[in-house]
Amino acid sequence: MKYNFDEVINRRGTDSVKWDGVKNVWGRDDLLPMWVADMDLRTPPFVMEALRKRLEHEVLGYTFACEEWYTSICSWLSRRHGWEVTREMLTFVPGIVRGQAFALQCFTNPGDRVMVMTPVYHPFFLVTQRLGRTPVYSPLDLRDGHYQIDFDRFRRDVQGCKALILCNPHNPGGRVWTVEELCQIADICLESHTFVISDEIHADLTLPPYKHHPFATVSEAAARNSLTFMAPSKAFNMPGLGSSYAVIPDEEICRRFHEFMEAGEFCEGHLFAYIGTAAAYTHGDEWLEQLLEYIKGNIDFTENYLREHIPGIGMIRPQASYLIYLDCRALKLPQEELVKLFADKAHLALNDGSMFGEPGKGFMRLNVGCPRSVLEQALRQLAAVAGK
Repeated sequence: MKYNFDEVINRRGTDSVKWDGVKNVWGRDDLLPMWVADMDLRTPPFVMEALRKRLEHEVLGYTFACEEWYTSICSWLSRRHGWEVTREMLTFVPGIVRGQAFALQCFTNPGDRVMVMTPVYHPFFLVTQRLGRTPVYSPLDLRDGHYQIDFDRFRRDVQGCKALILCNPHNPGGRVWTVEELCQIADICLESHTFVISDEIHADLTLPPYKHHPFATVSEAAARNSLTFMAPSKAFNMPGLGSSYAVIPDEEICRRFHEFMEAGEFCEGHLFAYIGTAAAYTHGDEWLEQLLEYIKGNIDFTENYLREHIPGIGMIRPQASYLIYLDCRALKLPQEELVKLFADKAHLALNDGSMFGEPGKGFMRLNVGCPRSVLEQALRQLAAVAGK
């Protein structure tokens, strides 16, 4: 089946954070939203059909995880990522940011140091702060067009940290970490007694020829000292279902986390989260392959358009995800003026790069998970105020 990702869908009036939430953030609603990390594409038909079919039975009572939830996750991780997991390793989580909060509460104490590698998805350090832990910022190096880890710095910064929240693949940089890099992280963290919380929500959006490596699979050291969060929400555009889960190979870590989750009944999902996940992972291979090809086309389009029409703005080409980190440093604008350029002059709503940490100054994050015509319109608006 050929899927149509060019269709423009009106999302206004659906309480969409991305579209209807623009006014709350910018105080106006005349901006084209290219910010929140969901896609302006239809949730796959096989997911919607599974939800509709369940709704035909007009009793929405208490439910537990269907057997297909377990089997579809195990099968998906095996065929997509070469990761053989058992149902005993799985724990339902109502959202990955919430999962990070639960993991910090379970495995750290107030006042403990928690390391993040900036620029990085801002809830990593915001949740850490709000829970009374102390974030430690270890900046990545931007070299040869991609973010790199300075392992001498990493080793210094991680000392005394109770946990590391790892973004794998990286957001906003779109970097797919190699096996060698992940092994070094695992060895250093095991040596420093630093627990690794690996956020892998963008794993299924890894773009060919790159390959995602789940952190826990790269070595025994990684498997013994980590917890991995994953979800179908980004790849299949269903974040509203809150259908995340944790995968934990180590029996003792798994037991501790599961007991924590059970104590507060945090691991009890709703029926649509279970059904949606099972449908996505059972029927989603071909749809995802077509989506990745479309996203790659949007990334190519953006790269070529910037080069031809807006040479003052570059981009870090993502190896995973539909999020592009725009490098606006050549414009030599203070960050406040850069944000105004996009919002007040180009009439675009993008993520301010500085929200991802100090190294994000001079950058803006662009979401290209949308029909090509919408992307082209956004780039035209930007070219009108920042082009040649």
